[in-house]
Amino acid sequence: MTDPWPAMSCGDDPAERSRTVRGAHEEFVTGGTVGAGVRAVVAGSWRRSAAALPAADFLAPVELDGRELEEYRRAHPLAAVMPLFRELLGAVADDGAHLLAVCDASGRMLWVEGRRGIRSRAEAMHFVAGARWDERHAGTNAPGTALALDRAVQIFGAEHYNRAVQPWTCAAAPVHDPRTGRLLGAVDLTGGDRLAAPHSLALVRATALAAEARLAAGAGTGRPLLTALGRDEAVLTTADGRRVHLGRRHSEILVLLAGRPDGLTGDQLAAALYGDRTVPPVTLRAELSRLRRLVGPLLGSRPYRLCAHVETDFGRVERELAEGDVRGALRSYDGPLLPSSEAPGVCRVRRLVEGRLRRAVLSGGDAWALQAWADSAWGEEDLEVWERLLAALPASAPQRDGVAAEARRLRATFAQPPGL
Repeated sequence: MTDPWPAMSCGDDPAERSRTVRGAHEEFVTGGTVGAGVRAVVAGSWRRSAAALPAADFLAPVELDGRELEEYRRAHPLAAVMPLFRELLGAVADDGAHLLAVCDASGRMLWVEGRRGIRSRAEAMHFVAGARWDERHAGTNAPGTALALDRAVQIFGAEHYNRAVQPWTCAAAPVHDPRTGRLLGAVDLTGGDRLAAPHSLALVRATALAAEARLAAGAGTGRPLLTALGRDEAVLTTADGRRVHLGRRHSEILVLLAGRPDGLTGDQLAAALYGDRTVPPVTLRAELSRLRRLVGPLLGSRPYRLCAHVETDFGRVERELAEGDVRGALRSYDGPLLPSSEAPGVCRVRRLVEGRLRRAVLSGGDAWALQAWADSAWGEEDLEVWERLLAALPASAPQRDGVAAEARRLRATFAQPPGL
C-alpha cells in the first residue's frame, strides 16, 4: 500500500484483514511484539497507548457534560463550522450506520451526532460529547491518532488499542486555524467495516480543508499575527494572509520587538538576544538585514521596532487573563514561548506568560482549567495543580479516581531522594 493512512486498499477483504490484525493485537498486548501485518502508523500508536494506559480494556473518561459542555463548545472556534460539517457529512451520519464526531485539540469530543440507535451503541463505550478520545485516554482511534500525528488517518476494527472499540472503524482529519496553523481539533466519521475504504478518508480530508477555508474567509483582521507559543520557530502571518516561517533567531527578534512597541536600541536588542556573551555588532546587523528581506517594511530601525501593530498569540493569552477569561487563555496557550530559545529576553517573557497563566489556574479553583493544565505536556508533572484539581472535583466526578492516583504517584516521585 503506497498510502499508509487508509486502513485498506480497494479490493481488500475486511474479514481477512480483521483476523490478521486481531491476532497481531493479542500478540502485542500479551507480549509487546508488533507483527508484520500491522501498519507502521498503528504500531506506533499501540506503543504510545500501551505506555499511557494500564490495559487494553477500559472506558474513555467523560470530563464535561450539561451546562459546562454547552458553554465550552459554544465558545470553541469549531462551533463556527459545525453547520458545514453537518452539510458535508450529515447525510452519511443520518443513514443510521455512521456517526459524525468533532473533537477539540486535546481529543475532547464536542459533538457526536447520528441516529439514536447507533448513538446508543457508541454511548456504551463512552463515545459521547464531553469524553476524552486522545490516545492517552482512549488508545488508538482515528480522531486521537489524527491529533497525535497531525495527519488524516483511518483506523479499522482491531487496529483500535481498546478492545471495546474494535467493532468500529473510523476516519478522521485534523482541522487547523488558517491564520496561525494552530491545531483546533479533528472531524471524524465512525461506523462499521463499510467505512474501511480510501473514499471515507478522502471525504473527511476534504471536509477538514473546507472547514479551514470557511474559517479563513471569516478570519481576516487586516493585522499581522505572530505565532510563537509551543514552537521553536515562529510563524508570521502578514496582513494579506501570507505566512512567513521564521528561523530561530528571527523568531526571537520579532518576539522581543512585538513586546516593545517603542522599539529597542541595538545594545538593548543584543543584550536581550545574547546576554553576557560578546557578539560583534555586525552579527546582529546581519541578522536584522536578513529579517528585513523576509518581512519588508514591517521592520524599522533607529531604534529597531515594528512599524505596524503585530498581534501575538502570547499577547492574546495575556489579554484574556487581564479580562478574567482563564479558560480562553488556556485555549489560546499552545505551550511555552519558543521553548528551545535561550535568549534572556525571550526566557523572561516565557516565564512571565506561563507563570501568570499557572497562577490564574491555581487561584481560580476551576476544575476544567485545572484539568486542562494537568493534561498538558507542561503541566503533567505539576503536583500542586493535580492536588488542587483533586480538591476541586466533586466526589461523583468520573475522573476523580484517576486524578487521585496521579497525585499519589507524583507525591511518591517527589518524595524520593535525588538519584533514586
